[in-house]
Amino acid sequence: MTPVLLVLNAGSSSLKFQVFILGDGEEPQRIFRGLFEGLREAPHLRIRDRTGTTVADEDFGSDGAFGHEDALLHVAAWMRAHSGGFELVAVGHRIVHGGMTYCEPVRVTAEVLEALERLVPLAPLHQPHNLEPIRIFRRRFPDLPQVACFDTAFHAGQPEIARLFALPHAMMEGGVRRYGFHGLSYAYIASVLPAYDPALAAGRVVVAHLGNGASLCALNRGASVATTMGFSALDGLPMGTRCGSLDAGIVFYMLREMKLGPDEAERMLYTQSGLLGVSGISNDMRTLRRVAAREPDARRAIDLFVYRIGRELGSLVAALGGIDALIFTAGIGENDAATRAEVLRGAAWAGFELDDAANASGGPRVTRGPGPTAWVIPTDEELMIARATRAVLSRPRSSRPQPAL
Repeated sequence: MTPVLLVLNAGSSSLKFQVFILGDGEEPQRIFRGLFEGLREAPHLRIRDRTGTTVADEDFGSDGAFGHEDALLHVAAWMRAHSGGFELVAVGHRIVHGGMTYCEPVRVTAEVLEALERLVPLAPLHQPHNLEPIRIFRRRFPDLPQVACFDTAFHAGQPEIARLFALPHAMMEGGVRRYGFHGLSYAYIASVLPAYDPALAAGRVVVAHLGNGASLCALNRGASVATTMGFSALDGLPMGTRCGSLDAGIVFYMLREMKLGPDEAERMLYTQSGLLGVSGISNDMRTLRRVAAREPDARRAIDLFVYRIGRELGSLVAALGGIDALIFTAGIGENDAATRAEVLRGAAWAGFELDDAANASGGPRVTRGPGPTAWVIPTDEELMIARATRAVLSRPRSSRPQPAL
């Protein structure tokens, strides 16, 4: 039997998964990727094989009863039916928050799960959904190893000064600090920089992870120095439905003057703001680009997104003391040439010279001239989880980190 690994990324109404072959000493090889969406509403499953061919395309009605557990059991049954001599040996999970304790991937135990549940207040809209599949697998398949991989871990080595808020020291000790997110994506980009240009791995690089969730990260010699997201995944750039950086006084105004409850205010900032809130049309950049010429609010949302990238880019260049390269990744970064062009034209002050033809074709290098370079590099968070899960499983049990309880 060939050992395979299941990688999961669970959201509130979705379940992304990929299946990798774990070859001895080789890079994990992806063989299936799938997405359950519309859970508890109108569930739909699509699975593609390694060639991109759709091998499953199913609807599951709309009675509202089909949730994460049903989706996981269906995926497990599908894998058994299409195993082809494969044996599932472990599950790797994307977990948004590792807090101050988990700075590297860890095998899940009852103690680890309890510690991660205590972090729910730090990521209330993400952490519960990330942890739900772990509970389900522990209940249904208790002997199957599970590994948690954290979006915060990549930033754990930042200088302390980069992680501080100007708040009372007791709050810092209680966990109120800058954590940073999208770490799995940034870790992957850092791992592949030498393949694009060896000088990048030793240089000062800003990575722009631009998707429905968006952030920037400053890398020096491949290590995180500063990032735009902070205490929560709400901070930094405007995103699809999230506001990004916000004067805290606005929250007090929402509570006192607008008479919103805390849950209502949180919902507005997380799900009704960003590109959607400014445009009043969509959180999808593709839609906004299509209608921007005739819809001023769509154009305004795009312009604000690009403007804020430029502002945050300047702050990260300052943190690095200069810049050698800018990397675009994730859905918008990889696929929207117009956004890349607008960002790079706005960053001409730093020496970037846009190559229009290269940018239109997707790069990978999209600048010319002697100044800093810009690149389009597809991210692969799932591969990072597969690599990390294999590494954790290969360690002696005694060397695996335990939570500080």
